[in-house]
This record gives sequence, structure tokens and C-alpha cells, in this order.
Amino acid sequence: MKKWIYVGIGAIVVVIAIIIFGLSNLGPIIKRAVNSYGPEITKTELHVADVGVSIFSAEAKIKNFFLGNPAGFKTPSAMKIGSVLVNVDEKSLTGNTIVIDRIEVISPEITYEKKGESDNFNTILKNITKTSRSEKGAKKEGPGKKLIIRDFIVKEGKVNLELSAYGIGDERISATLPNIHLKDIGKEKNGASPAEAFKEVFAALYGEITSPAVTDVLNKELSSMGVNLDSLDQDAIKKLGDTIGKEKGLNDIGKKVKGIFGN
Repeated sequence: MKKWIYVGIGAIVVVIAIIIFGLSNLGPIIKRAVNSYGPEITKTELHVADVGVSIFSAEAKIKNFFLGNPAGFKTPSAMKIGSVLVNVDEKSLTGNTIVIDRIEVISPEITYEKKGESDNFNTILKNITKTSRSEKGAKKEGPGKKLIIRDFIVKEGKVNLELSAYGIGDERISATLPNIHLKDIGKEKNGASPAEAFKEVFAALYGEITSPAVTDVLNKELSSMGVNLDSLDQDAIKKLGDTIGKEKGLNDIGKKVKGIFGN
């Protein structure tokens, strides 16, 4: 009887050791996956600095997430995030579908940049959509890992517009990003590919970035300059520059006239 008890205890110890070893290596695995696969999805620079994992709670903390802009945009980044908390269902790690209980994105710094009739986030979203479609059409050996995300939360975010990108000053205007809470991503299909999951998340993010809650605030700031988000293109900026040039010219003429009359 004692022999079987010892065997049972030994088996439990081995299982616990495997789980701890697996979780202790989860950080480097997540970092490597994000840094290598992320740019393939977005077609932009994308990387994280580090991923720390608690072996007792199976919670990962992604540090310094950076999403670059597509070619042709002037601002250096589309989004920076100091920390992202990820809580993984450790029992799912050995299966084909990894279940993530919660992803919490805290205080993202978003730089929104207009270019003609498009913008940087719309361009990235199109890239993600193309990647997702190509995954469906490609014939791959084996089913590959799938994801189910039970809760995805974005909070305390900010949307910035850098005026230097349009040649109208060095100021930055900002608006608060509404909080986002998505539930059960990939659940209906028993798991989504990373690109499919990212597409759903990014579409929701883009929807809030371009919502009236954000655009109305930005437009209110831009209105004092005689432009708005829809007119932030080269023609509008040129007209604004011409107006500023004419005003400066009139002021110079006024000064010269005053000088002639000794005023």
C-alpha cells in the first residue's frame, strides 16, 4: 500500500515539475512568438522588450510593446504600450487550442496619422486582414496553434495627433481612447489563428480610434487652425501654409507702412 502511495506522490511531483518548467519557459516563448510572428501579421515593425511570467498564477507581463508604422507614414510609431497582462489557462498549453483567460492592455499611447483618404491604423488593419486570408488559403501540414481569448481589455488609452507630421507646428493634440472589452474571441470556431484574433482586436481598436468620442475632440483642437481630420492632406496643408504666408506678408507690409509714417 505504501509503495503505491509513494508512486502516486512521485507522479504528482513529476507533473508539478513539468508544469513549473513549462511556465518558466513561457516568457521566452511568448517573446519569441510576438517578435517573430507579429511583424509577419502587421507588415510593420513589432516587438516587445521582455516577458515575465509568474509560475504560480500563470500570468505573463509583456513589457514595452512597440508597433511601428507602415512605409510612407512620418511618425515613428503607431502604438506603444508599457505593459500588457496576460493570464493563461495553463492546462491548455499542451493542446492545439491555447485558452487565454484575460489580456489587459494598460495605458496604450496611440499615434494616429492621416494620409490622404487613409490612415496608419487602417493600413495596418488591411495588412492584418491580408495575412488572415492568406492563412486560410495556404495549405499547411498540421493544424497549428489556435487561440481562445475569454476577456480582452484596453483601458486608460490615449490617441495622439502629431502636428509636425503635417508641417503645421510641433504640438501634439490628444484625446482619451474609450475603454474596450471584448469577450470570447475565437470561441465560436473552437479557436482562432493568431492573425484572426489580432484582426478582431485591431478592428475594435480602430473603431474606437475613429469614433466620435475621439475624432470630435481632435477636430475641436484642429478647428482653430482652419483644418480637420478629413482635410489633413497635402492640399489642405498647402492652403493653410499659403494663408499663414499671406498673413505674415500683410503684417510685414503693415510694419513697413508704419515705419514710413514714423509710427
